[in-house]
Amino acid sequence: IETSTNVCPIAVSNNGDCIFKLSDDKGLNHATLLSQFIQEAFNFIEKIPLKLDAVAVSGGPGSYTGLRIGVSTAKGLCYGLDIPLIAIDTLEVLNYGLKAVRSINENVLLCPMIDARRMEVYTCLLNSDTLEIVEEITAKIIDEQSFAEYIEEKTIYFFGNGSDKCQTILTHKNGHFVGGIVPLAENMISLGETKFRNKDFVDVAYYEPFYLKEFQTTIPKLKSVVIE
Repeated sequence: IETSTNVCPIAVSNNGDCIFKLSDDKGLNHATLLSQFIQEAFNFIEKIPLKLDAVAVSGGPGSYTGLRIGVSTAKGLCYGLDIPLIAIDTLEVLNYGLKAVRSINENVLLCPMIDARRMEVYTCLLNSDTLEIVEEITAKIIDEQSFAEYIEEKTIYFFGNGSDKCQTILTHKNGHFVGGIVPLAENMISLGETKFRNKDFVDVAYYEPFYLKEFQTTIPKLKSVVIE
């Protein structure tokens, strides 16, 4: 289940293969469509038939409303069926989405971006070869100096729905923008299967997604200004 942006996709996998998927990209329709999509997925599973072993959900960062809908739905399924819940980082899903459609050179940096309104994005930097974190997930206000310490030496690929608004600001020759990369449920499969094998589950009762409130300590507070 992936509900971190305006796209609403779900998928069913079996032994690492995507065997069913549905998606809608027409806006923030998660509350209307997610339950319908899941019912269609269950109808498909019953016909095969297969037993559902776990639910994987995108855990953010991303849209507060979307994440709450997706995670609440996933929790309900896991509680009702007594199966484990797997949480997957949305930015990781974007990385897999990029690699699914684009051949990436070695020794470059990947910079997935999720829109956080105005000129702010949720982002991180990763090495393209190992997906090792170079710069941790943060809420970053983008300006001309963003990523300056990296982009002089390395090529950086920017992608995700937060990257579109940055193209006129991040203009260094080593910066490359890849459009159309959205977090899709089918790109969660490999990550979900790995976590399932490793029994890397989250607590169904207490798990919360990674949304804006967790960034509040990193965002400078505005000072009061009085004009006299």
